[in-house]
Amino acid sequence: MIAQLTETVRSFSGRRILLVGDVILDRYVYGDAERISPEAPVPVLRAVESNQRVGGSANVAACLRALGAKVLCCGAVGDDRAGRDLRDLLAAGGVDCDGFVTADDRNTCTKTRFIGLAQHRHRQQLLRFDEECTDPLPKSAADRLREIVLHAIAGADVVCIEDYDKGVVNRELVEAITASASAAGKPVIVDPARLADYSRYRGATMITPNRSELEIVAGRSFDTPDAVVQAAKHLPGEWGVECLAVTLDRDGAVLVPADGEPVHVPTRPRSVYDNTGAGDAVLACLAAAVAANASFKDAVRLANLAGGLEVEKFGCVPIAADEILAELRLENDRHNGKLRSVDELAAELTLRRDRGETVAFTNGVYDIMHPGHLDLLAKARAEASLLVVAVNSDTSARELGKGTDRPINDQRFRVTMLEHLQSVDYVVVFDEPTPQALIEHIRPDVLVKGEDWAGKGVVGAEFVERNGGRVKMVPLVGDYSTTSILQRIRNGQA
Repeated sequence: MIAQLTETVRSFSGRRILLVGDVILDRYVYGDAERISPEAPVPVLRAVESNQRVGGSANVAACLRALGAKVLCCGAVGDDRAGRDLRDLLAAGGVDCDGFVTADDRNTCTKTRFIGLAQHRHRQQLLRFDEECTDPLPKSAADRLREIVLHAIAGADVVCIEDYDKGVVNRELVEAITASASAAGKPVIVDPARLADYSRYRGATMITPNRSELEIVAGRSFDTPDAVVQAAKHLPGEWGVECLAVTLDRDGAVLVPADGEPVHVPTRPRSVYDNTGAGDAVLACLAAAVAANASFKDAVRLANLAGGLEVEKFGCVPIAADEILAELRLENDRHNGKLRSVDELAAELTLRRDRGETVAFTNGVYDIMHPGHLDLLAKARAEASLLVVAVNSDTSARELGKGTDRPINDQRFRVTMLEHLQSVDYVVVFDEPTPQALIEHIRPDVLVKGEDWAGKGVVGAEFVERNGGRVKMVPLVGDYSTTSILQRIRNGQA
């Protein structure tokens, strides 16, 4: 499955997406929020930085470009500075903006977020200020937009509609799009607005509500994926669409086809920093995958990954195809055990460091596993995001002078025991007498050893500290050792 998904992502490049919807300019003002105003019980923000990004369907366009797709973005802007800035940002990212129409009756939809930096580091949104017009487009602009969209359908692989209910998407436009796309054999994917009635999307191929959006339509809450399945079974037929892809944040997603059984696609737990833009990332990945001829199920699997990666970032940051490929590699590796070659390990650690993770490292023979080992490994894991355990090979272990019959258990046995420990993320075997070369190759952030090594010269300590890492000596629990256990066995002691 992972190989098939990987091949799909690699084929995103050059796929043609026609994107229709509400384009938005996102502005961010960052500052230090260090005190409360004496005028009112609100934080005082001392601005230190500001920037602009694309938002709404414009962010979907940016996400599609990051995935490698070609995009014609269609929407409405005002005759103002914000509209020109939005065009410039999209053009700089390689998005075709020839589908924009200028509506004289409105300003370009703009959202300004004020972000406080606690202790100059931790970003927290304090306030959002919206400037927008949500009235339907004037007839001249609506007719021009419809003309552009219908003319472009023939050249697209997929038509994508992003509805923020800002006046661009209406029943008439959707009906014209779905009729023309159906005649041309092109799928239409809709990310719906927060509406109580989805009848305006009738005729689409797929609708992609999130949990809260579906709750508005259904008039009830859904605590579990099964509850979504039971409530949504009849909806594709009722709405005249082929399927629903309902995103459920921590619970992954549910694919509900008009014909066939619903499918729950779980996701792994994430450190959620900011859910802004997650829906845009999901829609972009769905569109790119469907354009690449993926099944709806595989498209939802990939979109799940994209949405998960997005919530780990601050603000609307497009997820690149390479990031999804890296995530797929990690998923594949999770299914293939924890043992890695040195080169495989170094490559994976690079990917995980790029995501902000840190690496702890410890080493040993681990001949007969005992409580002392378990305690040390748990403490080592607590020092970083992940733990690498280096194991002496059989040849290396024999050179340690512990006895002619050591190791008692061969390296395959010892690796298997370590792989089954929750505290261990990766296992790597080394043949050299010491792990010095291995440490220099993978460059751990924390080198962990038991306190019994204090004053004996910890191998790799100088290298780790010279490169900005640290050495952690952890206290031992009990008087455990493989040597003492073997001695008791040989002496016939209980």
